[in-house]
Amino acid sequence: MSTKTRLVVVFLLVTGGIVGKGWWSSQQNEQPVTYITTVVERGSITRLVVATGTVNPVTTVQVGTYVSGPIKELLVDFNSAVRKGQRVAQIDPRPFLVKVKQAEANLMTARAQVEKDKADLEFKQRVSKRTHDLFERNLIAKQEVEAAERDVDQARAQYQLDQARVEQNAAALEEARVNLDYTKIVSPVDGVVVSRNVNVGQTVAASFQTPVLFQIAQDLTKMQVNANVSESDIGLVAEGQNTFFLVDAYPERKFWGIVTQVRNAPQIVQNVVTYDVVVAVDNTDLALKPGMTASLSVITAQRDDVLKIPQAALRFRPPSLSKNGKGRDGQAADSHSHVQSQGQKPSAALSQVWVQTADQHPTAVPVQVGVSDETFTELVAGNVREGDMVVIGMRTANQDAPQTTLPGFGMRWRR
Repeated sequence: MSTKTRLVVVFLLVTGGIVGKGWWSSQQNEQPVTYITTVVERGSITRLVVATGTVNPVTTVQVGTYVSGPIKELLVDFNSAVRKGQRVAQIDPRPFLVKVKQAEANLMTARAQVEKDKADLEFKQRVSKRTHDLFERNLIAKQEVEAAERDVDQARAQYQLDQARVEQNAAALEEARVNLDYTKIVSPVDGVVVSRNVNVGQTVAASFQTPVLFQIAQDLTKMQVNANVSESDIGLVAEGQNTFFLVDAYPERKFWGIVTQVRNAPQIVQNVVTYDVVVAVDNTDLALKPGMTASLSVITAQRDDVLKIPQAALRFRPPSLSKNGKGRDGQAADSHSHVQSQGQKPSAALSQVWVQTADQHPTAVPVQVGVSDETFTELVAGNVREGDMVVIGMRTANQDAPQTTLPGFGMRWRR
């Protein structure tokens, strides 16, 4: 075979392949399409903000010690109910009793010294008076009068000085007695002991930082959940919203609460910003315990007895729409102008769905949507009625499964 003949054969083969591929593609495009539909129905839609938190008592008091020493006695343990002013522990008081006795002795010494100074002052005052009498009768010199007056002034100053020492020693005695009272560790509130950090015989040192001996929860019938809500969701959370949560200890039980505080202080962990949301919970049956992990859901919006459109219907677009901007029925998908013609606000959330007509062809219908729960979306306005069939996917003759579009992606997936 000559070179020219071989080139002609190759050309014919390539041309035939191109023509065959075009014919095959046209046959594929002309295959009948079946649309997957679902019925528009009425129901409730609840928008939730999901977060993870920790169950804590509303008020937890840390009980420490002001003085140092070994623990002589423990009067309460974990889960013990205590009253305000009740003694819960005792530090060895013997060193502080010695200091009290020493302070008492110092005070007695100072008071005795004052009595001595008082007697000396009275004696020198009498001597000074006699000296003045003798000086007036010209029996002694002026110098002796001045010396007597000096002795009186010195005695009075010493008396006042020792009186101040009495006050000083009285204050030292009071301090020693206060420190002795601090050896009795008492509960500052009514509550339940949730933590005990010491044992009998253990020495606690309060030199630089007060050691924590107990943690007392003031009222375990009133609990709160501290949840970390991401910055993308915090704008939907407000005080007074209802919440519910689950804990691992009771997987079948749903606990309810109310948002009482949305704290403005941000918490940044690995460049993730969250905010603390406080939820008040009634714990009358004491089922919840401090430290439990709560899977919290905040109800940020709820709609009852409204038309619900599946999210898949809002995501669906026929393949022909990407070519000429119109559906198979030739209608343009201009939802903005359609909604404005109905007198609705341009700032409303606008979208469109495809409703299957009697001839099995989809028609684009502009709609205004509202609250969404990630599965269904509230229909606020639009020419869609209860019982209408909206398209959520499609399949061709050679497909084994329907096609639909993932939210936010220009790709197809099979289900």
